[in-house]
Amino acid sequence: MDRPIERPPDMRTPNLISGLLCGSLLLIGCGESTGQTSTMNNDQKNMDQYDHSGNPHYSHTDTTALNVPLAEWKKLLPEDLYYIAFEKGTERAFTGKYWDFEGIGTYACAACGNVLFQADAKFASSCGWPSFFEAARKDAIHYHEDRTFGMMRTETTCGRCGAHLGHLFDDGPEPTGKRYCINSVSLEFLGKK
Repeated sequence: MDRPIERPPDMRTPNLISGLLCGSLLLIGCGESTGQTSTMNNDQKNMDQYDHSGNPHYSHTDTTALNVPLAEWKKLLPEDLYYIAFEKGTERAFTGKYWDFEGIGTYACAACGNVLFQADAKFASSCGWPSFFEAARKDAIHYHEDRTFGMMRTETTCGRCGAHLGHLFDDGPEPTGKRYCINSVSLEFLGKK
């Protein structure tokens, strides 16, 4: 003899409402964020990635060249910054804090604070890294031939501390035709004050 199948009480309506409510809260909480900040409120002074209070070499005004041993940098800098800056690493494309960031201000070297780029020189290159068409000043960045990985490129390093920043290419917009392709990890954004 077949027994009728017992069904639990109909819970679809409460589950549907609960799901919609949770989904709405998730959209409200995350809707403004893609994992990165794309705009900056003028009340925000900076968007630091790192705490520089223990770094005696960090300065936005001193442009004197530094000669700091790698062992000291390794003690002073977070592991990810040391790896990119002094072991010439590269962050994965589209993962850095500033690749699609649009803020008014300047970008400095995350290792020593040397001002490198003005925000109005930043452009959307769609390469996955922050891109700029010119440096903030003549000696802000140094250039080196880079033949790693069977390629011929121009490496860019901080003109003050020698930290690896990224590479320079000749496929940028006017007026320079240059594209400074820079690791976000190597940068600190200093908002307009």
